[in-house]
Amino acid sequence: MRPSGPGRGTNSINLRLYNERTLLQRLRRTGEASKADLARWAQLTNTAVGSIVQSLEESHLIEAAGRRQEGQRGQPAGLYRINPEGAYGIGVRLDRTSIETVLIDLGGRILAREAHDLLLPHPDEALALVRKSVTRVLGVLEGAQRRRLMGVGLAQPYNLGSWLRELDLKADFRVWDDVDFGTMLSQAVGHPVFKENDGNAAAIAELFFGVGREENDFLYVFIGAALGAGAVIGGESLRGSSGNAADLGLMPVLPSRLASAPPLDRRWDILLSRASLNALTRHLRHCGLPVRNHDDLEAHVKSGSREVAEWLDDCVDALVPSLRASLAVLDLPAVVIDCDVDNGLVDELIQRVDAGLGQIAPEARQTPRLLRGSFGANAGAVGAASLPMFFSFSPRADVLRGQPASAFSHTAKETSHA
Repeated sequence: MRPSGPGRGTNSINLRLYNERTLLQRLRRTGEASKADLARWAQLTNTAVGSIVQSLEESHLIEAAGRRQEGQRGQPAGLYRINPEGAYGIGVRLDRTSIETVLIDLGGRILAREAHDLLLPHPDEALALVRKSVTRVLGVLEGAQRRRLMGVGLAQPYNLGSWLRELDLKADFRVWDDVDFGTMLSQAVGHPVFKENDGNAAAIAELFFGVGREENDFLYVFIGAALGAGAVIGGESLRGSSGNAADLGLMPVLPSRLASAPPLDRRWDILLSRASLNALTRHLRHCGLPVRNHDDLEAHVKSGSREVAEWLDDCVDALVPSLRASLAVLDLPAVVIDCDVDNGLVDELIQRVDAGLGQIAPEARQTPRLLRGSFGANAGAVGAASLPMFFSFSPRADVLRGQPASAFSHTAKETSHA
């Protein structure tokens, strides 16, 4: 048990916990490593690393991965790797037009998924639906595996009742701005719930399971029904004072030139009004093309129609200067771009944005590297499911300061495997 007061004992436990998580992160990034590899990398003694490795192995978080055979003298070194069955996380992604629930393991694999393509209902109705989904995805785990469930992650846009004109939604979600769905969900399912906005959650998934295995600093952009974004600096998620750091969707942009754009009574619009799949859907419908569901949208993108190209021109025209402005402030070397639909759209976006950023690159500044996201349409839900893993196993600076994950979540607790 962690001592309740400050002091040397507390600092020692915090340091031990931080070192455990640092070694777990190293194994996630390298795939396999020996105790000697980990000791050299972490600049810890062989004894200290041996004790941590033993603890992590007893907790089922890592497992033996054979022995290194080539180029070694004497006894081959034993290798270790992350044990995918060492922990599990459930993710719930709420959007204005969908609800998705997934179960993932410590390797980031999706083990079960349930999705609902619908306008977000009243919180009580949504809670009943999500509770059933959580029960169903949990059904794939056996008893011992269920005991390794780290909790439930909840990813949802903040201020759900706002920007409905820009998103072309004729609905009233204002009741959502007055409820704490994370607490409701925690009480309903009996597990800790870790809550983040959807952009930050998807960026955390990339940090924990995706490009973050090689990149410590990047801006993440996800084009979905709206536009989500997040920033990772020094291997940590940048949250800001209200959890809305890097909220690229609210970047001021000039109004769209598309005939489908809603009337604007002011000089400036916001980026999500132009760079979002709802903006694409609005334009397709304005041009007389049917979009009844997500599959219809995928089909239109795949067809490479003139209407999709028109929206893409407008999207990139607004997205490029917004990215350049964000990078001028954040000074990040890479941008990760992902999308709720693909069929070539992500690659086209990356190519067009890369060219646009190069054209407006200021003197003495380089164009960032553009990287493809790892999760596509599953980014939001995997991001949500990553939250229990991230707060439980990531070497965040808060761990050294002894600050619990509950600063960002509901009924969340730090976990030590010492």
